[in-house]
Amino acid sequence: MTEDAVCIPEHDPVSEVARQMASLDVGSMPICGDDDRLKGMITDRDIVVKVLAEGRDPGSVEAGELGQGKPVTIGADDPIERVISTMEEHCVRRLPVIDDHRLVGIVSQGDVARAAPETQTGELVEAISAAP
Repeated sequence: MTEDAVCIPEHDPVSEVARQMASLDVGSMPICGDDDRLKGMITDRDIVVKVLAEGRDPGSVEAGELGQGKPVTIGADDPIERVISTMEEHCVRRLPVIDDHRLVGIVSQGDVARAAPETQTGELVEAISAAP
């Protein structure tokens, strides 16, 4: 798990999100509200498909507009099997880690690959890659 996950404020413009992603060399970021609670996730693909491809101004679209819906998360104490099954079920490569309703980190497919047995990692990659 990456413990020092940077949370982007929900009212920040997408242009700032893109700058943060470039600076941190990441492809997704958690979005947090004024109360520092997780509101969603935003990916570089979200920016391309939902903003740029639609001709919208990245300086006027707020991050929170793209991180709609309830984010898929795991608990800080969840076992790796739960992480894997959640990633497979929701076809996601990254999961926010929550403790007492607060973001404490992000676990990625790469983190799983380093910690889980090869067979579990292979099954996870296959499940996520085969998703539409």
